[in-house]
Amino acid sequence: MPHAHHGGLESWEFPIALTVALAFMALVYLCGWFRLRPTPSGSMASWRAGSFLLGLCSIWTAVGSPIAAFHHELLTVHMVQHLLLMTIAPPLIYLGEPFTALLHGLPRRVDRATRTLFELPSIHRFGTVVTQPAFCWLAATATLIAWHVPAVLAFGMKSEAWYAIQHVSFLVTGLLFWWPVFLPWPSTSAGPNWSTVLYLFLATLPCDILSGFLVFSERIAYPIYLSSLQHSGLSVIEDQQCAGAVMWTCVTVVYLVAGTILATRLLSPRADLNSLEVL
Repeated sequence: MPHAHHGGLESWEFPIALTVALAFMALVYLCGWFRLRPTPSGSMASWRAGSFLLGLCSIWTAVGSPIAAFHHELLTVHMVQHLLLMTIAPPLIYLGEPFTALLHGLPRRVDRATRTLFELPSIHRFGTVVTQPAFCWLAATATLIAWHVPAVLAFGMKSEAWYAIQHVSFLVTGLLFWWPVFLPWPSTSAGPNWSTVLYLFLATLPCDILSGFLVFSERIAYPIYLSSLQHSGLSVIEDQQCAGAVMWTCVTVVYLVAGTILATRLLSPRADLNSLEVL
């Protein structure tokens, strides 16, 4: 992890724990994928495995790669980390049907125990509450707003523990946000509907407000970057504008693509709407 008191590549250390954890998850997934691949339905096509692995790579890039070492110098890097964890990695992971493959990749005893656990009434009730669209939307929006309050962002930059909590919260609420769109196992819903398109549209509004402020504001929103080392050639205000533009563009494109695919499938009378799928 990058250290709070250094900047640039000098602060980067290869993240052994994170890399091992993600590699182990990839290995378990691939074991399950190979077991499921021969099924007649072809539900575990090669592109699904590729999508899941790209999702894991997005997480590693955001948190563990040398790029992350510059988050103390550039707000743009912080914004890229945020987008990778909340907007890019979750849909890529869900497209890979992660729970199905991961469970089949585990020993059968663990698989059965996990499925039994999900069938417990208390677990089912908890899952029903936390995967409600309103809760998912509010959780993701609150996380976005909270971590971009200047004082909170500055505090997170000064503390290794809060730096880690920030990234975990981005990823967890990102996964929650995309849950009502993909409805992965163990969801029992009949599938997304037109309200899901509205859900995606409404989710762009907080991002548009924040990114618009960063792009068009003439004052520096995060004074902590004034004291950071600048190796990019960008001024602090230019970096702020770049961060806002990156967020605005990425969120708009990703949500527009997701909404268009979903609307197209909803208009198809014979579409299987159990999840949002590219193919």
